[in-house]
Amino acid sequence: MRIAYLDGYRFFRIFQVGAYAIIRNQRELDRINVFPVADADTGINMAMTVEAVLSGVTPSKDIKATMRSISDAALMGARGNSGIILAQYLHGLSTELPDSQSLSARSFALSAEKAVKHLYRSLMNPVEGTILTVIREWSEYLSQTSENDFSQLIVSSLAKAQKSLSETPQKLKALADAKVVDAGAKGFVIFLEAVVDYIHRGSLRHQVIIPVVDPGRIDVHNSSASTFRYCSEAIFSACSVDTQALKDLLSPLGDSIILAGGPEKMHLHIHSNAPEKVFEALQPLGFLSSIKVDDMRMQYETSHQQKYPIGIITDSACDLPQELLDFYQISRIAFGVNFGKEFYLDQLTLKPEAFYQKLRTYKAHPQSSQPSPSSLQGAIDHMGENYDKVFAIYVSDKLSGTYQSATSYIGGRHGGKVHPVNSKQLSVSEGLVVLRVARAIEAGDSFQSISSRLDSWIANTHIYTDINTLKYMVRGGRVPALAGIIASLLNLKPIVGLDREGKAQVSGKSFSRASNMRKIIETIQTELHDKGLWEYAIVHAEAEDRAVEYGNKLSKLLGKSPAYIMPLTPVVGVHNGIGAVGIGVMYDPV
Repeated sequence: MRIAYLDGYRFFRIFQVGAYAIIRNQRELDRINVFPVADADTGINMAMTVEAVLSGVTPSKDIKATMRSISDAALMGARGNSGIILAQYLHGLSTELPDSQSLSARSFALSAEKAVKHLYRSLMNPVEGTILTVIREWSEYLSQTSENDFSQLIVSSLAKAQKSLSETPQKLKALADAKVVDAGAKGFVIFLEAVVDYIHRGSLRHQVIIPVVDPGRIDVHNSSASTFRYCSEAIFSACSVDTQALKDLLSPLGDSIILAGGPEKMHLHIHSNAPEKVFEALQPLGFLSSIKVDDMRMQYETSHQQKYPIGIITDSACDLPQELLDFYQISRIAFGVNFGKEFYLDQLTLKPEAFYQKLRTYKAHPQSSQPSPSSLQGAIDHMGENYDKVFAIYVSDKLSGTYQSATSYIGGRHGGKVHPVNSKQLSVSEGLVVLRVARAIEAGDSFQSISSRLDSWIANTHIYTDINTLKYMVRGGRVPALAGIIASLLNLKPIVGLDREGKAQVSGKSFSRASNMRKIIETIQTELHDKGLWEYAIVHAEAEDRAVEYGNKLSKLLGKSPAYIMPLTPVVGVHNGIGAVGIGVMYDPV
């Protein structure tokens, strides 16, 4: 089949063929993935990237316009190192194509070679022996060939790409040690091989289309080798500094840095130990969207180093220290927090200290949002795939729709294996429910035994929140403005708790915080007349001294220290505000 020119329709058909091939071979690419970390996700990431193009592009006859559409879809949907590198090459190609509706083979070849410079500029530390090398050497071959027939150009170039792929182990020790070629480079060659086959056959009819990825395999990092814990990605638009300035800004914060795209829109990728510092540095420089942060260490441990046969999922409204989450391998999904146009992931890109500082100074009140469907479903799929049974324990359904969303999803996929739990709790009391389940699993209790006692544990858990001011509840719409004004004039200090169904209620009020503390301690003392104490814990919103004072008084009364004292999670602090202290108590019936 002779192809004298390419227009937008022809190029997109060619892209479809290569994309389908990557999707069909994703498992093999996952299997041989060893660099930069052996996390068995190159196939998935490349498949998701090309799928984003297939589902997001409507081609036109104009090849320049079609290529821009492909580039934009790839940058928006790219995943992982290889996916983002492929997207950046497509972006470079769209930039270098001449402004014309169709393209000769020679023009394509020259544009393909020029696109390589965009690829290398996007990387902090380009590594040879990877997909980079194969794309570069293939593109150089194209530019050095005077072939005017596009079909002959691509057919002849395949041998060069295959040779470059076979030499990747010679350039990269990790590949030689594992006796494999680079997985990303292999994906690119598979793409070209499919295109050559299409040129010979001239039809899309024989193309077998399969799902991009099995449920439960989405965006999962399965390697312990990285020195950095979190993989962060985002779309960064309207950037006010150049690429080199961004590299200089980000390089002290992590590695595997890729900046694919241009100043108007780029896909950012970085491995770091402090994603909150990454996004704090980026916020003033442009607009961030599609923010995603994966805990690579937790994903690896819950895939390959499970301590127990029963797993736990919770949400970031659950106040439980990171060391306990890590010890019990608890998967936590993040709520969203918005300060105007600035979006954050609770406890991942926004820590309590920074949140309360913003709360003091930001004029408009922040908004909270449920975990994204992809993060909620991804955690359920991942844990359901790797554990015999899973407890998915969520914030009260009277305060968020997270439990309902999870229940609906689990029923269609993981019914009987993943057990959704409406904790009817929030913050520190939700944390105690999760901790009780975790300790029971640690003790070797069966899933059935824990399930049979869980309702009782929830019913005997209470939270007493000593609110400093109603200002934040008024700003957030939880309390009418008039009621807030009256409370302020009277200097009323409410005590907020949850009823049996998990709905917020005012359980007491005083004219001073000293009276609040006394009332809460007296309430706990009264409850213990006919109940035992399992555990208690304390959270605070910029009120550590008051939290410690509560801890000291309760320690004397109860004869034991709190399980933990920690800052109140931002998504709950949105409503409770600065100065609040929450005491969670789980009683045991006598």
